[in-house]
Amino acid sequence: MRVEQIDLIQQVIHLDPGETKNDDGRTIKTTQEAYNLLAACIAGKEPADLAITRQDGSPVGDFRCAWRSACAEAGVPGLRIHDLRRTGCRNMRRLGFDESVIMKVGGWKTASVFKRYNIVDERDIAEVAAKLDEKRKKQHEDGHSSGIVEGSGSVKPESREIN
Repeated sequence: MRVEQIDLIQQVIHLDPGETKNDDGRTIKTTQEAYNLLAACIAGKEPADLAITRQDGSPVGDFRCAWRSACAEAGVPGLRIHDLRRTGCRNMRRLGFDESVIMKVGGWKTASVFKRYNIVDERDIAEVAAKLDEKRKKQHEDGHSSGIVEGSGSVKPESREIN
């Protein structure tokens, strides 16, 4: 990525067509933390210079060795860059973002590809149980005896039989 692809005023990064996994170009809004890091990386550089370089200004080249070392030092050996894309998808979903927004940010073109990244883990499953318990408790507090609603496919409180 070149300095000219980073717009510090708008706080965006422009990814040109052919530079992304799906070859589509897109503009990404940066977080404040990413903005601060990128601003430090490009300070004093020319528009055609590489944005991310070594401290002496030399290009990074193949980052894989440095990535493995950094991950090992951080206590997450074996973490792949690609894992972060999946984590980002999961985190955006947990924050309640619409699927179409997550797909746009992540660059996924189809719902089927998005769903492969939309991982469900133990925390998600535990959250379902907690929310169901919370709903049942609220219904009980509101005067409903069982919190179970009768109807198609429901359990009748008096018989505990499935319709």
